[in-house]
Amino acid sequence: IDFKGVNMVINYDLPTSAVEYIHRIGRTGRAGHTGKAVTFFTEDDKPLLRSIASVIQRAGCPVPDYIKHFPKLQSKQKKKFVKKPLARESICTTPQCFLKKAKRKKKTAKENLKEKKKAKEVKNNGKLQTLSKS
Repeated sequence: IDFKGVNMVINYDLPTSAVEYIHRIGRTGRAGHTGKAVTFFTEDDKPLLRSIASVIQRAGCPVPDYIKHFPKLQSKQKKKFVKKPLARESICTTPQCFLKKAKRKKKTAKENLKEKKKAKEVKNNGKLQTLSKS
């Protein structure tokens, strides 16, 4: 899918390979347009950084020296990361006030549903009693 007008990509998780990184950030550079890519990484991502940094450097972009000196990944390790990426905690980007509001709304909806069921049961019980009297 080609989204027109994308001028920035934010990677909340580090891609597992340089090819995947290129694919992700390529959304910003369609048809000669320029864009920015921001990638967050953790200490656990260090083994993957060097290959991505070399791609960035070959494209003519600055790369911090400390990343250039990370050890290279062996092919066995690369395959491991591609097959089973790092497990991460989920990230919630929804503001807390919206989550609380939705929770209250859901709670109210459940309470209303319970009340309707009770009312329906009471109504049905009344019908059963009138039927048994006749």
